[in-house]
Amino acid sequence: MRQVILKANDFDGFLSQSDKQSIEFMDKMYAETLPYYGKLETEKNNGEKTRAKEKLRSLYNEMGKMMQSITNKEPNIHVYSFETPHSIHGEASRLIAKLRNPETEHPEFVYYIQRAYELLFNLAFGGTEDRRKNYIFIKTAVNIPVQHYAVHKIPYVDDKIENSVMCVMLRGALLPSMIMSKEIQEYSSTNYVTPFALFKIHRDDTKDEYNMEYILDLDRSHFNLEQLDGKDLVFADPMNATGGSLITIMQYLKEQKIKPKSIRFFNVISVLKGSLRIVRAIDNAEIYTLWMDPALNKRAYIVPGLGDAGDRINGMDRREYPRDIIQLIADYGVNITSLYKSQVRKIEETVLYRSKE
Repeated sequence: MRQVILKANDFDGFLSQSDKQSIEFMDKMYAETLPYYGKLETEKNNGEKTRAKEKLRSLYNEMGKMMQSITNKEPNIHVYSFETPHSIHGEASRLIAKLRNPETEHPEFVYYIQRAYELLFNLAFGGTEDRRKNYIFIKTAVNIPVQHYAVHKIPYVDDKIENSVMCVMLRGALLPSMIMSKEIQEYSSTNYVTPFALFKIHRDDTKDEYNMEYILDLDRSHFNLEQLDGKDLVFADPMNATGGSLITIMQYLKEQKIKPKSIRFFNVISVLKGSLRIVRAIDNAEIYTLWMDPALNKRAYIVPGLGDAGDRINGMDRREYPRDIIQLIADYGVNITSLYKSQVRKIEETVLYRSKE
């Protein structure tokens, strides 16, 4: 079995002393919230609950301001709620709240993941200062008294997207990657469909953050190294906790002498620690995240987080019978696969190409 394994202590040298101090400060601040969660959960006195909510509101405002202050100094970390006009923050906040809620059922969860990646695409590419536009001429369903057409203009981003390769960290990142590829296709004047590189990577969840291992399974991955050299690599993973999976993949590619033109990492929720670690460890890496959470627990899960995004998107696998890439796509159902049919076709080509090697 061909594997690449990186351990938590392999990442120790990436963070600066200032980074570590910022992370420690956020950890301590988040720890202050924990007693008030208990009050919300068990307190029967409404007055006490109200005071707990007021304290939590104050703490979250403080944490948000602190994280914004830290990331404002990092040109390669882009947080939607920190960089966009205040008037539209409510959309992102409402969306994240729906994703966090364990009562949000699967169809609705997938819908909000799709919305999240539409917002992230616009964060990365919609604010371009390029004044050029692409024009879309659409034949409408109205043909009286003549056949009608509509003309729509969209930002010109061809030069930013048409060198892209979609890099998938299986399995939680599969659907988000298909969504991002679809966004690229929709904004491309040439209907560009990204190639796909599929990396089977997981972390050893029996371990804690300090001794965590990240395992890239090359035998169950599907990619063509030649397609990655000199390309704009796009990763879309709902959650960025430690940054370990992305760093492991990029370390492997570096050892294979692959030199991407750029690396963009799109997350629904990122943690400060994982974000800082990535931009320190990977040259040219840029992070785009809809929301930033303050901390990790000892098992390296994001807090407050939203649970296991992969399970909530794909359903849980049985440990003894994990699904392969084709089974995952099939389980999405016809509504998803028909919406992303060009992406499904590219993924199938990637898997079939690898199987013939």
